[in-house]
Order: sequence, then structure tokens, then C-alpha cells
Amino acid sequence: MILIECEQGSAQWHLARAGCITASMFTVARSRAGGLDEKQAMYVAAVQAGMTDREAMAEAGYKAAPKAESVRLALLGQPVGQPTEAALNYAFALAVERISGEPLDGGFETWQMKRGHELEPEARMEHEIQTGLIVQRAGFVTTDDGAFGASADGLIGEDGGSEYKCFLAPDKLRAFHIDNDASGIMDQVQGCMWITGRKFWHVGMYCPALEVVGRQLWWQEFKRDDDYIEKLEEDLWQFKLLVDDYEQKLRSKAA
Repeated sequence: MILIECEQGSAQWHLARAGCITASMFTVARSRAGGLDEKQAMYVAAVQAGMTDREAMAEAGYKAAPKAESVRLALLGQPVGQPTEAALNYAFALAVERISGEPLDGGFETWQMKRGHELEPEARMEHEIQTGLIVQRAGFVTTDDGAFGASADGLIGEDGGSEYKCFLAPDKLRAFHIDNDASGIMDQVQGCMWITGRKFWHVGMYCPALEVVGRQLWWQEFKRDDDYIEKLEEDLWQFKLLVDDYEQKLRSKAA
């Protein structure tokens, strides 16, 4: 792990992220179209869990084993479907940033990003108050080769870290505060543990509007899941090959 000490949202932070596949975009990088449907995914999961072919068919509601090429590839552990338009566009932007060494958007921040950076210190402080932990500000961390990175909001001791979200969208707030569901950011959370080598990560949802009822910070601890990370890493290396290909094509046209 390489730790780059910088303020999130600063010019140094934007430069550090340029051309780097970042944890907040891991879900986009992994997104694919034309993959398995629900029944096919259930069948593949059953087989991979060790069920017999007959048991897997019964589990997924098949009378005969599915013959689709996508199922065969999935059972072999190979990527299924094609990268989405969002993934393709992200890969191309990264290729351009690799060549220029600068963020393609010039370091532009949406108001949501700006709000998150402004509220992050408050969220970290509230987290420390509620847990009694000391959270070290981290800036930006990358893998040793610099290909993948994460804006770790905090590091806890030798084994942990933290991520703070300041969403305003009611559906996202409800997912955390009512359903205790942080699955929507799990690629980012497990990705941070992969990059930093940490064993646990605290996820906090900070909403100052709920301070009057003492619910301004929802937080939960998640353990490192090596099976999840193994699959995440496989998908991300496939995505990196796409970025490499775009970069090569752009440089060859310039030669």
C-alpha cells in the first residue's frame, strides 16, 4: 500500500486519482450487460456451492441443465456479458488521464462531493465519540503499482479503516437507517480492505438533520471477506486490461 497524505478534494488529491481505478467506481468498473438472468445466476451459484447438477437444477427451477454459453463461461469462472456503456466510458476516461497525467474533468466536483468533503470531519468526530476510537485521516491510498486506489476516510489502528457517507437521497438514507443495508457500497468497502490489507472497515452514514433524535450517525462494522475480494480483484484486473487497451490505441494513433 502507498499512502498519499492529502486533503480530499484538494488539487493533490485530484492528481493522485488521475488514471487510477478508484474504489468508489469499482461497481461501475465491474458492471456488465447481457449477463446471467436470475435463474441462471441461481443455478451457477448452486453448482459453485457444491451442489450436484440435479440439485442445482431443482434449486433454480430447471427441468434440464441450462445450455447457454453465458452459463458455461460463468461455471468456468470467466467474465459473462459485455462491459456496460458506463464501464466503457470510465475506462476511456482513465486511459486519457494516464496519458495526460491530469484529471479529465479538471478536478470538477459535484455539489454532492463537495458536501461530503465538508461534512467528513464532523462524521469522523462523531464516530470517534460514539466508539471511543482514534481515527487517523488517510487521504488517498493505492496498490503498490498505483493501478487501484481508494480515498480512505480513516484508518483505525493497524487493522481497520472507515468510510463516511453523507447522502441526502431518501432511498439511500432509508437503506442504512431503517434496513441496515450497506450492500450498495460493498465493492468500495471490501475494495478498501483489499488495497490497505486491513481486516475490518467501519461504514458511517452521517446525516446532521437527524441530530435532534440522536441518529445523526449510523455506523456498522464489516469484516474482510477474502472470497468477495478474490472475485472483486478478478473483475477489476479484467477492467484494467480494457483501460490498457484504450491507452495503447490512443498512443498508437499518436505515433
